[in-house]
Amino acid sequence: MRVLFWYCDRIQWTPAMKTVEDAPEGQANTVQKVVAAFVHVEPRDFDEERRSKVETKLVKNCKWLASKWKTRHIVLHSFTHLGEDKATPEQARELFDSAKARLEKVDYTVTETPFGYFLDIEMKAPGHPLARIYKEF
Repeated sequence: MRVLFWYCDRIQWTPAMKTVEDAPEGQANTVQKVVAAFVHVEPRDFDEERRSKVETKLVKNCKWLASKWKTRHIVLHSFTHLGEDKATPEQARELFDSAKARLEKVDYTVTETPFGYFLDIEMKAPGHPLARIYKEF
């Protein structure tokens, strides 16, 4: 798994192009004061030994960065542009659903960008070293 984390004063998106045929209709949204995780899920993330570890690391890193910015808001965005090997849409969806449930269980507000779409995205992010963090798990 590869993740590009952004802290955003504001992130806004509008679905532009459907990329997964059976994706439900996507909705535009705007979220304020949020940690946005641009997540690239890889096939190896579903090996027996790695599956729970990568999910746990995603959740822990989201929580850590959110605590640094004193926010309880997280956006999960499927971003398959950080590497060559890509998990199937079904695998990525499964991991996102599970991570979202874990974060919500500990009182984070989690918003997912429309899965299976290219999006028009606008972000306002501060010029700060903790506003952009890249991780590989």
